Order: sequence, then structure tokens, then C-alpha cells
Amino acid sequence: MGQTLAEQILSHAAGRSVRAGETIVAAVDLAMMHDSISPGIIKILHHELGADRVWDPERVAVVVDHVAPAATIQNAEHQLALRRWVRTRQITHFFDVGRGISHPVLVEEGLARPGMLIIGSDSHSTAYGAVGAFGTGMGSTDMALALATGQTWLRVPETVRVQARGRLRSGVGAKDLGLRVARLIGADGATYQSVEWHGVDELTIAARMTLATLSIEIGGKAGIVPPTGAGWDAHAEQRGITAPAWLRVEEDAHYSRTIEVDLDSLEPQISVPHYVDNVQDLSNLGRIAVDVVYIGTCTNGHYGDMAAAARILKGRTVARGVRLLIVPASSEALRQATDDGTLATLLAAGAAIGTPGCGACIGRHMGVLAPGEICLFTGNRNFRGRMGSPDAQIYLGSPEVAAATAVLGYIAHPAEVVSEG
Repeated sequence: MGQTLAEQILSHAAGRSVRAGETIVAAVDLAMMHDSISPGIIKILHHELGADRVWDPERVAVVVDHVAPAATIQNAEHQLALRRWVRTRQITHFFDVGRGISHPVLVEEGLARPGMLIIGSDSHSTAYGAVGAFGTGMGSTDMALALATGQTWLRVPETVRVQARGRLRSGVGAKDLGLRVARLIGADGATYQSVEWHGVDELTIAARMTLATLSIEIGGKAGIVPPTGAGWDAHAEQRGITAPAWLRVEEDAHYSRTIEVDLDSLEPQISVPHYVDNVQDLSNLGRIAVDVVYIGTCTNGHYGDMAAAARILKGRTVARGVRLLIVPASSEALRQATDDGTLATLLAAGAAIGTPGCGACIGRHMGVLAPGEICLFTGNRNFRGRMGSPDAQIYLGSPEVAAATAVLGYIAHPAEVVSEG
């Protein structure tokens, strides 16, 4: 019997052939830690494990992205201490305020590659599956142990196969596919399983990251897109990287279940407060007025997302009484948007642009919601209190829906703006 992508990657990391259900010790290819969790990890590493150095400074990446720039004196102190630690431990890959969110940054830098086992101090470390890696989030203790030893332990997960068929229609994107799957199987439908996304060869790496990050929202231990197709080829050629010959889709692999999605009939999906899997077709939602439209995060703050929004916003302005906030996922995304006029279009429409990073996704700065406010968000979570007040309401949707919503003032299908024009 063949192996799933997760089984292949973890076999390589363990140095032997493994199958779903086995508990293994595996070699870590790359460890990522960000500013919010780093103080706790470093404390455990030094004071509980007695390790003064990491196992390999070239296989550790540290990113200041969650509260960037610092919003409080305490944030500033923690970040200063982190910079000193990085310098004295000679950590090779350090990305400070403004470079962006850890996940897209590591992909852009070519650090995340197919076949790697990547762990991170963030639940959305599943994002690295966009390039065919096994990415997963871990807590402070497990991260500290991996930093000290270069190894981690985990149970080899079973795999859910998502099979997309057909082609996405105008105004429908990867976000809608991801939310549709959440709607079909629920927030716990893939608990501690790997989610393989098939039939998406034409998607860009950024769009694949949307699917990989949403994998954790259905319980996934990892979310992996095969490194094949036009989207992968463009990324690989630009960075001069290749997928290992041993990593391939094996049709006789065992999957715990297969979810079929017809892209030809898929329409924009909206996640309704206060759970990600509380998803409806936009056409059934009714007219919901909003106060804030927020485009950003590792799920939908990429250049392609801003460009998609700009195509709808071009020549139009944000509705009176609506705030359009855009926080690029990375400085590279911001640079691209600047170079081709996308940023100018967004600014002309009335958008406010934030420093590349996580922004208001975790409700700590750069756009915190007030009680009673309603937000259409392109992020990955709409839990009560996620972006500020627990009395605010967060709806999740695509960048195209976000742009249409900003123009009309209520959650809208992109076609409503196009037809209006």
C-alpha cells in the first residue's frame, strides 16, 4: 500500500518507513518561533532544560510579527530581549518588525521547502503545507525541546483527502473552498489528521497557503498541497528549488475519508459568528451592514489578495461609515503592490494600510474592534473576542467579498459591484 504525503515526510524525518497511528521521534528540518511565545520558550530552554544554545542556529527562524511594531512597553521589552538572544545565539534567520508574518516570510525566503518537517510556535504553522511540507504548531515546552535537541515526537496522523473538481468561477477563490470544507466536516472533522488538498494545481502558492492555514480550523495536525502544477512550478522556478523525488502522490495510499467539492458550482462562502465552521452561502445571508472591512493575515493578506481587492475597488471608494483596513502579510507583498499600482488603487479607494504583520488578527493592536461593531474579515478565525471586544461580530470571507463589502457597506457578492459599475 502506498503512503500519504504526511506518511512520506514523517518517514523521511524518522529515518524509517512509518504509518498512521505510530508514535515516532523525528528530526526537525526547521523550527520557527515568533515574538508572542518566544519569551516562554527561551525560559524553558535555559532554566528548565539547561540548554544555553539551540541545536543548529541555521535551522531556527525567529520572526517579530504578532505585535509589530510593539504596542506596549512590555511588548517592547520582550522584543528587545528577543533581539539580544538572537544576536548572542547567532541565529541565522531573524526577521524583525515590518518583514511580515512568519509563514509567508519563510515561504518567500525559500526556507520552507517540500518534504520538510517544520514546527512552529503558532497554530497556523500548517501554512508550510502550501509548498508540500509537513508544518505543524507546537506549545512552548515541545518547541524548547526541539530547539535543544533538533528532534520532536508526534503520532503519525491519518489523512483526510479533499478532492476539488472543476474550476473556480469569477469572484470565487481558495478561501471559499476552504470555508466550504469547514462547513462540510466541521471544526473537529479532521482532528489530529493531515488534510491533503487535491485538484488545486492552478492555485498560486499564496492561495495554497489559504487552504493550508484553514486546515487547522477543521482540527488538522497539518494541511498539505502536493508540490505540483502551475502554481508550484512558478514558485520553484523563481526560487531555484525542487521537490524531492521521493515525495509524490500515491493513488493507493489510505485516506480516512475523501471530501468532494465541485468548484463549478461553488459560490462565495461566509463564516458567520462565532465559529469558523458556521458557514453559509453568501446568497442566503441577507443584507448585513458592516463597520469594518479588514484584509490581511497569513490566510489572505498576500499580494494576490490585495490585487484581487484592487480590481474591484478601482475607480470606486469605500462606503460612508465603513473603515477599510489592509495589513499586508509581508513586506514582499507590499513591495509588489507598490510596484504595479495596486497600493495606489487601494489608497485612492480610502483604505488604511498597516505595517506588514499579524495586525489586528489577535485583537492586540492595529484595528481592535469596539463593542457592537461588525467586521468582514479575510482572516481565519471569528471567535468571540478574537479581534477585540467580545461584543463585536466577525464574519469571514474572501478578499473579493471584502472589497465588494467595502464599496456597498454590507456583505456583498463581488458581482454586485461589477454589475453596478
